[in-house]
Amino acid sequence: MKDGAKPKSSAQAKRESTAAAETMDRTVDGIGTMSLESLQSDEQRLVLDTVAQVRKCGLESILALPQIVVCGDQSAGKSSVLEALTEIPFPRNDELCTRFATEIIMRRATVDSLTIRVIPDDTRSGEEKKSIEEFQASITDFSELPEIMDRAMEVMGIGKAGIQPSAFARDILSIEIEGPSRPQLTLVDLPGLIQNETKGVTKADVELVQEITDRYISQSRTICLAVVSATNDYANQGILSKVRKVDPDGERTLGIITKPDRLPAGSGTESAYIALARNEDIFFKLGWHVVKNRSFEEGSDSFLERNASEASYFRTSNFKCLPKESVGIDALRERLSRLLFEHVKQELPQLHSDLSQALEDSKTQLATLGDRRATAENCKEYLTRLSLDFHRVCAAANEGHYEGPSFRYNTNEVFSTHSRASVRRLRAIVQKMNAQFSHILHEYGHSYHIAKSDEPQTEVDLSIPVPSPAPKPVHLSRSQAFSWSVKWPTLAEAHVEEVADVCRQFLTNLLEDMCPKDIISRLWSLHFEEALKQRNNAASDELRRIVYDHKEYPINYNHYYTDTVRQRQKEREQGLLATAVENATSHTPITGCRSGHHTSTKIDIDSALDGFNPGSEPDMEKASCEEALDRLYAIYKVSQKTFIANITTQVVERHIVRGLEDIFSPIFVSKLSDADAQAIASEPASCKRQRDFFQDRIEKLKSGHTILRRVMKTMVL
Repeated sequence: MKDGAKPKSSAQAKRESTAAAETMDRTVDGIGTMSLESLQSDEQRLVLDTVAQVRKCGLESILALPQIVVCGDQSAGKSSVLEALTEIPFPRNDELCTRFATEIIMRRATVDSLTIRVIPDDTRSGEEKKSIEEFQASITDFSELPEIMDRAMEVMGIGKAGIQPSAFARDILSIEIEGPSRPQLTLVDLPGLIQNETKGVTKADVELVQEITDRYISQSRTICLAVVSATNDYANQGILSKVRKVDPDGERTLGIITKPDRLPAGSGTESAYIALARNEDIFFKLGWHVVKNRSFEEGSDSFLERNASEASYFRTSNFKCLPKESVGIDALRERLSRLLFEHVKQELPQLHSDLSQALEDSKTQLATLGDRRATAENCKEYLTRLSLDFHRVCAAANEGHYEGPSFRYNTNEVFSTHSRASVRRLRAIVQKMNAQFSHILHEYGHSYHIAKSDEPQTEVDLSIPVPSPAPKPVHLSRSQAFSWSVKWPTLAEAHVEEVADVCRQFLTNLLEDMCPKDIISRLWSLHFEEALKQRNNAASDELRRIVYDHKEYPINYNHYYTDTVRQRQKEREQGLLATAVENATSHTPITGCRSGHHTSTKIDIDSALDGFNPGSEPDMEKASCEEALDRLYAIYKVSQKTFIANITTQVVERHIVRGLEDIFSPIFVSKLSDADAQAIASEPASCKRQRDFFQDRIEKLKSGHTILRRVMKTMVL
């Protein structure tokens, strides 16, 4: 479709039809397409033929493939540029602009042909897609093109101007041209950007055109031909801000200036556009190019006449100051030849890498879906294979054997219970949590911190983080230590729950990696939920028994108890001895020394021995309290160590962690009834569609991968 054209008279239409037919004839005879052939050398054809073959595999929706996109504001002359580049006489109508993306696919073939079809947008319903995809038309004469395009518009739901509910469509009109002299090339003409709502164009239409343009130009492998019309101030043409946003360095944007002949010769506007063409204002690394479109009066001219008129203009106008390679449609083809070739050549290695990654991802997705599951036997076979994989990975995680792809996941993440990668390494994360539990119980497991003899009471250090179930111990002097309480059950219960949560998350992540969501939800509700509940209940019962045992009269055969009592007594005796020695020490000044003030130190041994007598405490109650506190501290430390060992071994390890892999094992699957197996693993219709989708995608990617691998072996990129 053309921007900005008026209705044609029957005579004009006839002339245009005749000219179109002549053009088609010249194409068949190998005449009139020499300019198209200039787009590629033999090496360029080899590279671009490769991309064309990959495109033919149907990979446009999977990978961003190299292409040229013609974009710009409404009536900027985009379609005229595309028409001149491809030498396809698009229908002209000044009342219509381009209402959809038009994809021109030129391919080399032994026979000339032109096929038109519509590619439905992904948002279409299945029924709409089927109806649209059924539309296809082939012609041998360009004069048939207007009627075919009208039919295509009706298929898209656009219809005639002023009648359609929506003025634009997300669908793509695909025009595929084949012939022995055609280059392998894809060009796309986008709807012109609209700044404001008008009669027949709604706000939704304006936003839709913006969305279509953004989708195309944001693709990293697209060369943007940003078209601006010299009849409008380029600062007001929105396409420039759009391409600069997605391509800030101008790496893949070529500016195109159209309609330079509409500018008054010698005017300031003409000078501004000449400066723009010189890349002196808005800078693109690919630069700018100027073309002269056919005027309204030249609408029926052939392409040869159009090119001759353009060449004459650039020889005589003020634009003749520009380099020849920056003006005219022929120079633009040669320029695009180099740009597209270098761009594609540069992108081929990354395209190959992206394709390989997409192939691996699709294979993984298909493997996750598994084989078809229509019968109870199919379901049991699927669950058996799934349980074997589950058992293997879960056991490895539990034993700390982190080998294989299951553990190569975001290994640079900070190790924590909030990291999916850390939770995958189950043994390591449980060990870390047990160590933290031990630390917390040592630091916060006691209600009171009892100072040693004569040790002053200190303030609590508020800079140390406190676990939520455990307030920091209250510091007491020994004289204040007359009561006792235990916070261990609360801390232990919190620790067991945290480990259970991590194990639950580990199992969830593992299932997400191995099977579809519908299988996860059914397997979890029918089996995992109850299995984990039983393990948690067993852990809670074990915890209660351990807590009960520790509340009873302590039974101890650990020499650590006597060692601790003796160490506490020793520390107290050392304090007494230091005090006694200090009290028995006297310092006498030495007179007559020339070198300064000196003293003579003397220790009264008898006095020191009298002062140091551990058993000389006259206050029997205080002495008894000292001894009781020493033994209380010692038995507390022994019990603390035992409690930590019991919680981590008898509760966490025995009931929460150990045997986690046996929750879902082949033994469990073998005991399932046919009805239960089907209830868990039966395949919904959506799963079948997904499998068909991935199988089709894999076949396309394999074909593309083969093509790229072959060409990259023979080329020096």
